[in-house]
This record gives sequence, structure tokens and C-alpha cells, in this order.
Amino acid sequence: MALSKVDFNNINVTPAASKKLKFNSSANGFETGDVGGSLVLISTQTASSSSTISFTSGIDSTYDSYVFKFYDIHPATSSSLFTFQADTGTNTNYNQTITSTNFRAKHTEADGGTGLEYRTARDQAQGTAFQQISEGIENDNDSSLSGTLQIFSPSSDTFVKHFISRCNGMIVNPGTQETFCAGYFNTTTALTRFQFKMSSGNIDSGVIKLYGVT
Repeated sequence: MALSKVDFNNINVTPAASKKLKFNSSANGFETGDVGGSLVLISTQTASSSSTISFTSGIDSTYDSYVFKFYDIHPATSSSLFTFQADTGTNTNYNQTITSTNFRAKHTEADGGTGLEYRTARDQAQGTAFQQISEGIENDNDSSLSGTLQIFSPSSDTFVKHFISRCNGMIVNPGTQETFCAGYFNTTTALTRFQFKMSSGNIDSGVIKLYGVT
């Protein structure tokens, strides 16, 4: 039976948070569903003098893309860069092939040292190293890094896996430095594991949250 007219004054529905009202698959009634573009928290990890932070579950075909959010990442070693890599369910070496691009914008507290530049030292061309997604972060008490990394279609068995990251950190001068990185993993095998670490030393403290994007 097709619905030809709906009296919304007589509908009493209270959807849960981050839900919307929509037609069901048979088009003969209503149901609640996720709001497009909303984030669903999957897991949270907190660093404490951690050499690495690894997400080994929760990344599958449930969502088309996933977002990692970084909060107050504080390195144990001065001028360390924040990095990441990925791998498949059968390989835990975290050495997937990456092609990427990287640039930064910066500005110091003294109103100097401004600039926007491409960072050839941070990109890769079919490389297997951990991808650098920040500039050097100081280990002063008040220095840290925050940002995001989005992975698109990690479970695809047809296409390469694209990613985009944006991180902001406090640099030595002192000042702010925004780093943008984008690229792809050159594999058609599903990526199910992601690992984060500093370019040298441990992650002294900080939080990383993994979300699925509806």
C-alpha cells in the first residue's frame, strides 16, 4: 500500500540522539536511522609513555569512512613528528605503500615566521615508511598536538584507500603550525589496522578516538 498523504500532527515519534525519521525499506511506514555525516564513537585509547597506539579492531565495512581524532598529543622527545601507518588483517608490519602530499602554514607568537609551504621532506612516492602528519612538536609542559585523520573506504577490494589529515601543533619559536596531508594507500586489500607513533621517542600523553562516519 503506497502512502499518499501523511498527517504529521498525529505522528508521535521521539528519535534517539543523532537519529532521523525516514521511510522504511518497504516504503509503507517510518523508522529511525542515523543522520548522514554523524560520527559514531567506536573506541578510545589514551597514551601513557606509549611507544605506539594501535587500533586493531572496529575498522571494517560497517562505515564508508572512519575518522581518528587526536587530543593533546604530547611527545616525550622534543621536536618529534606525529606519524601513522596501516595494515591488513593478515599483516601486522604496518608497511603499506603510500603516495602522499604535505604542506604547512605557520605563525609565531612574535608575529613573525609566517609562511605557507610544500614539505617535500614529509611526502612519499610509493614509500612504506610511517606517514608524517605533523611538524616537530616540542615536549614543553604546555606544548601538544591536536587534529584529525579521515580514512575513506578502508574495506574496498576494488580501489586504493584515500586519506586526509589536518593537525595543529605548538612549535619551538613558539607559535602555531598547521599541517595538511593527503594521499592514498596503494592497495586493493582491506585495511583493518592503524598504528600511530612519534618519529622518535614515546607518546608521553594524549587521547586518540576512532569514529565511524554514517
